Amino acid sequence: MRRSIVTTLCLAAALCAAQARAAALSESAKREVVTKAAAALADGYVYPDLGRKAGAAIQKNLDQGAYASIADKSAFAFRLTDDLQGITHDKHMRVMDPDGPRPPGMPAGPPPRSRGGFIRVDRLKGDIGYIALSGFPTAGFFRDPADAAMEAVAGTDALIIDMRQNGGGSPEAVAYLCSFFFDPARPTHLNDLIWRDRGTETFHTDSFSTVPVPTHYLGKPVILITSHFTFSGGEEFTNDLKTQKRAVVVGETTGGGANPGGVRPVGSGLLLFVPGGRAVNPITKTSWEGVGVLPDLATTPEAAFAAAYKAALDAAKPSEARAQVKLRLAASGGEVEAWTEASLQTARTAPIPGAEAALRAIIADAASGKPNYAAMTPDFIKSAQDQFSVAHTDVVALGALKSVAFERVDMLGADVYRTEFERGALEWTFYVNAQGKVAVAFYRKLPGGPT
Repeated sequence: MRRSIVTTLCLAAALCAAQARAAALSESAKREVVTKAAAALADGYVYPDLGRKAGAAIQKNLDQGAYASIADKSAFAFRLTDDLQGITHDKHMRVMDPDGPRPPGMPAGPPPRSRGGFIRVDRLKGDIGYIALSGFPTAGFFRDPADAAMEAVAGTDALIIDMRQNGGGSPEAVAYLCSFFFDPARPTHLNDLIWRDRGTETFHTDSFSTVPVPTHYLGKPVILITSHFTFSGGEEFTNDLKTQKRAVVVGETTGGGANPGGVRPVGSGLLLFVPGGRAVNPITKTSWEGVGVLPDLATTPEAAFAAAYKAALDAAKPSEARAQVKLRLAASGGEVEAWTEASLQTARTAPIPGAEAALRAIIADAASGKPNYAAMTPDFIKSAQDQFSVAHTDVVALGALKSVAFERVDMLGADVYRTEFERGALEWTFYVNAQGKVAVAFYRKLPGGPT
């Protein structure tokens, strides 16, 4: 239950729109940001000595006037990011302005509309499945769309998963999608994350293996398409399937960000992503940090779909129909739209049944100060525990709830509601899964009073 959320750079771009620029940053505001950032790095960066070194470097820059001419908040965030990455060489290390423009290097244009990260689910000519996946939201949000997508392509003879726009996300969601491709009778160890215990120099390990899923895609070829935009959890999914020899990778070397972490506020509305962990693959004993995941077949992003489609047609059982498709593909190439035989996913426009009642219950719980964790998914409970006291304060200050109105389905497939109170309004992004559990619930304050 959050007033803002930035899980990964990809999801932040999907959920945050540019707003009016704030007043110029004062020197005292910049000092606060640098001081808090340095403390967060010393306290939580996965490599403690390097975290202290990076914090000292930006403090020295501040003291020497290197930031004196920077007044714009986003420009300051970009400069701090460059300085911190220059020391750590960690591509997850980033200072972010949620209200500002996208960081350099991110895909242009608005984020694609999806259902929990699933942009497209299609059957291509030649009976080849195709999934375009933009990210891995929290597992409670991701499971329903993943189940639906994999059930839709279950009867195809080969599968392409397009990761070119995938910016990452939840490691639990990564493990969940991987699970469709492995024998359920033998759990497969996929990846480890070694985390620094905050404020110490001790560490603990989270291990990720395949989990039960409702359907499986076994004994059939899987082709992954990558680009240099493929990052973080998108890279983990690619690396997990590649090292297990369960998929062929076509495209570009991925972005090279393997150190997961979390967001820390550092003042003036800026956020610092602190990588508090590192990935270790159980087969290679390494990660893709700084080097990316290399493709088995290297191509440009523009040529990658045609190359992946050909690889899928080649790997599937031969047929006259597939032979004809390959001839036409060799002559014309193109992107997925030219080869789609059937779209297997439709966008939801109506609210999730039962979501409004669940939202009203969440608001009532916040007002009473008594959260009902039994109504939440396990992965959402931790977020709710962290943020519940803030939500309680905000909701109590607004007074009695007057109305709840559904507005739209957002870019990731969650419901958006406007809630009017006696003394103000909140816009909620909300998702209830197929079991009726709350998987996503966060809000932002709306300007003005009730309408």
